[in-house]
Amino acid sequence: MAPRKQGGDGGARSSVLGFRAAATKASVRRHSALLPSVLTFAVIVASGGLLLMIEKGMLSNVETPPPLSNGRTLDHRSPHPDPDVDAESEILREIRNRTIRAMCRQKSMPHNVWALSPLQRKTLLQHVLVNDKHHFLYCYVPKVACSNWKRVLKVLSGTLANVDTKVKMDHHADLVFLADFSPEEVQHRLQHYFKFMFVREPMARLLSAYRNKFGEIEAYQRKYGVEIVRRYRKGYAKNAKLAGDDVTFTEFVRYLLDEDPERMNEHWMPVYNLCQPCAMEFDFIGSYERLENDAAYVLERIGAPENIRFPERQTWYKPVTKETLHYYLCNVPQKLLRELLPKYILDFSFFSYPLPNITTEYCRH
Repeated sequence: MAPRKQGGDGGARSSVLGFRAAATKASVRRHSALLPSVLTFAVIVASGGLLLMIEKGMLSNVETPPPLSNGRTLDHRSPHPDPDVDAESEILREIRNRTIRAMCRQKSMPHNVWALSPLQRKTLLQHVLVNDKHHFLYCYVPKVACSNWKRVLKVLSGTLANVDTKVKMDHHADLVFLADFSPEEVQHRLQHYFKFMFVREPMARLLSAYRNKFGEIEAYQRKYGVEIVRRYRKGYAKNAKLAGDDVTFTEFVRYLLDEDPERMNEHWMPVYNLCQPCAMEFDFIGSYERLENDAAYVLERIGAPENIRFPERQTWYKPVTKETLHYYLCNVPQKLLRELLPKYILDFSFFSYPLPNITTEYCRH
């Protein structure tokens, strides 16, 4: 079954994205959002008090491991794993697996791709990359090393010489998306291909997006920065000479609070909305915090040639350190952060990330 070229045959895309488009409004509302209080209760019940542990900081010093939703384990390429780290990984992997399984059993959650609303399904299928040669699906998440993964996919498909080739990344050319296939072809790949994704601590991902898009990318400054300044900075509503290059992180947070998570830009859309872990049933969920080991695992699992490795971080990249995140979060009014967290609560709870400590006492240090 040969994939259709992106942008070529619009019929295939419209057919799959419009599949079961007659979902009722009640169903869409039920699948698109849950009240934070209900979510909190569900997570506590489902994961044996996981959220309570997170809120008390019991997991704050432990690295988040990659879960295997189907319980399978494979050897990593790392020749000498640290026994202590390995034990921590097993514990957190089990916590994550149980949380995902329990949360996905909730009636309000979609249990397959076709149970999603048309908008949810469109977002998902446009973020799942396909490699038919190695039989895998990768749901890419912006600001979670997705550019490097796209480089790997292009090398695997033969459209890029190697992962270190100096070329500006085109995020669509020479890539095959799940949205390019018919519903039958989509279902076949969902059933038979290895499915993986990578996640990142939610607030660190937001900060990375903010610093990159509003500090470096003029197109984002013009499209989003100008709007944010006019909307949230007093006296600037009618200013016609704005560049949008001086958006504060607090203004960015205010903007996120007014946005519908399902219609956000992909760089700050919640990971849950991008990849729909209940509908996709991923075989492997790697983490940005363990990127090197987890990427090596995936390359081994998909049978990539030994000469293909995951690219090293670019020298110009500005990492989000704990100190940097602490500085930015503590300079945002606590009330705004408390209102923001529910928008990303599924990312925290599904992927077992500790909720950030934003208490006044903590921010004094």
